[in-house]
Amino acid sequence: MTKPIVTTTRRGAVLDIVLDRPPVNAINRVVNEALYAAFKGFQDDEALRVATITGTGTRVFSAGWDLKEVASKETAAEANDDSSSSPGGFAGITEFWGLKKPVIAAVNGIAVGGGFELALACDVMITSTTAEFFLPEMQRGFLPDAGAIQRLPRRIPYHVALEMMLSGRRMGAAEAKHWGLVHEVVEPDQLAKATRALADTIAEGAPLALQALKEALHAMMHVSLPEAFAITKRAVAARGNGSSGLPVYERMLVSEDFLEGPRAFAEKRKPNFKGR
Repeated sequence: MTKPIVTTTRRGAVLDIVLDRPPVNAINRVVNEALYAAFKGFQDDEALRVATITGTGTRVFSAGWDLKEVASKETAAEANDDSSSSPGGFAGITEFWGLKKPVIAAVNGIAVGGGFELALACDVMITSTTAEFFLPEMQRGFLPDAGAIQRLPRRIPYHVALEMMLSGRRMGAAEAKHWGLVHEVVEPDQLAKATRALADTIAEGAPLALQALKEALHAMMHVSLPEAFAITKRAVAARGNGSSGLPVYERMLVSEDFLEGPRAFAEKRKPNFKGR
């Protein structure tokens, strides 16, 4: 029986995803599809609230695009088609716009090129002290266009992102923490524990609120402050009729859970959120 290259493990409301393609967890068409299947299953399962993803081993999170496989292609067009084969984009997540539940990247080592872009597509990053991020695409003849050129200048200062992409240099975990790229840096033997603790804390939130937060932030992150408030008010005014463009936010506003939280607070008990 062939060993799966992507494994999933449920822990209550948390789904742990592991990319297991030794020796460097490189990403090809098959990995794209397997990762997308994992993320799609996570989004569709109402019992799941948070996902984590890491790479197997302690040295490499992911070396990104499988360049040995790319080198075997007859044309550049064929190679490009292979890299974007998944409905969710590269690594099954970089263009998965319907993925509204939070995902934590546990970066256990080197994140190269597309491996870095996979981590960037997640909502929170926790890294080990051995983690390094770099984008060598410029030295390979193409651009890191599966997420780095789109996301990295929005996450760290523009000039820092540009210099990383131009030079291909490595950014260590401490520097990534300095720029706010990662949430927490821990010793390698503490990475799994720290990731589980954060995932379990997030999973205590109301299911619709967790998704509404991500949906709303994406809609208002790059607009003016008055327009951000206007987006919020349109959702409040719509109240579930779907006209605001924020369907999850609207559902949250008229859900049972919307009152369950305040009632649990008033009654001094733990809320029993149902996701409806």
